[in-house]
Amino acid sequence: MNALRNDFIYLVVFAAAVLAMPIWLAPFGAAYPDLMQKFAIYGIFAIGFNILFGMTGYLSFGHAAFLGVGSYAAVWSFKLLSMNVIPALALAILVSGLFAAAIGYISLRRSGIYFSILTLAFAQMSYNLAYSVFTPITNGETGLQLALNDPRIIDRAFFSDTPGIPRPSLFGIELGGYEAFYLCAVVLILCFFVAMRISRSPFGMMLKAIKSNQTRMAYTGFNTRPYTLSAFIISGIYAGIAGGLLAVTDPLAGAERMQWTASGEVVLMTILGGVGTLVGPVIGAVVIKYFENIFSAFHEAKLEDIFSFLPDGLESFVVSIVSPFVGEGWHLTLGIMFMLIVVFLPGGLMEGARRIKARFGTGRGTGSKARSSNPAPAE
Repeated sequence: MNALRNDFIYLVVFAAAVLAMPIWLAPFGAAYPDLMQKFAIYGIFAIGFNILFGMTGYLSFGHAAFLGVGSYAAVWSFKLLSMNVIPALALAILVSGLFAAAIGYISLRRSGIYFSILTLAFAQMSYNLAYSVFTPITNGETGLQLALNDPRIIDRAFFSDTPGIPRPSLFGIELGGYEAFYLCAVVLILCFFVAMRISRSPFGMMLKAIKSNQTRMAYTGFNTRPYTLSAFIISGIYAGIAGGLLAVTDPLAGAERMQWTASGEVVLMTILGGVGTLVGPVIGAVVIKYFENIFSAFHEAKLEDIFSFLPDGLESFVVSIVSPFVGEGWHLTLGIMFMLIVVFLPGGLMEGARRIKARFGTGRGTGSKARSSNPAPAE
């Protein structure tokens, strides 16, 4: 009962923090809907990746393939069926789940670095197929977009046509701005709840045992393959949901969402926040997307405006020192921060939070308990 109560409190606090993003992100200059949508969507992506990597120990370098497949499926749902997001997300879940089952069935025949390379190879194959071979389905480098002459069978059968290209909607409510953000936020909370239940379930315990020592489990006669394949499919479905929500917020699907850089990004998010933790991947996603969208906007002219209160000579010196780390060089700042976290906080930002809690915790027992339960370094 205590565990259930703690989980309920954890979920309520997480939900409150997500829904209150427009309030607490305002001082950081990040409280605008487009960016908060990205926080929620890539948080879902990272949570799903953590189910495979953090719980099971399988590092995939090709998870962006499922993100792209989910986007394509959602846009095709908008084009063929309806602008309602429910069929779009349902189709994204179905297609990404089947795609993950096919890739996982082959890739999970190997483990370790061989598994990682296989997933990377499949993702790059998917990217090239979407970019050049399957152009009737993906529209190649232009990307799949909505058009005025799309069939939209359900909408045209039950609703009157509206001028121009309609926007995605949820039971008649057009999703744009804060409406789209709160849809993404609710889906994030639901995905977080499912991940929490998986982590606490016997199935989740099996995944953690596989990560701990899969060889020993195999020697005892335990068949781990159904569990690893299930984790791979669930993780792929999470990525498909994220891809579907990307199409909801911006009805466009392109092959660039399947590139290896997108797969590497979710790895960074998970390690940065804390591998194997529940909320860590979401924090990692928020940090990286914040750097990408806020720090990249600090060009040299903006820096000169910020440091205009300094004397001319000092202003130029400070701008010359800071400018390589922002704007187009924001990756440099992110790389340095990632390096420092891996070296000094191998458990990610969540380990830093645990250390702060242990330092300021009440009583000696709290600190000694926290010190005795140091997390394992990120794989």
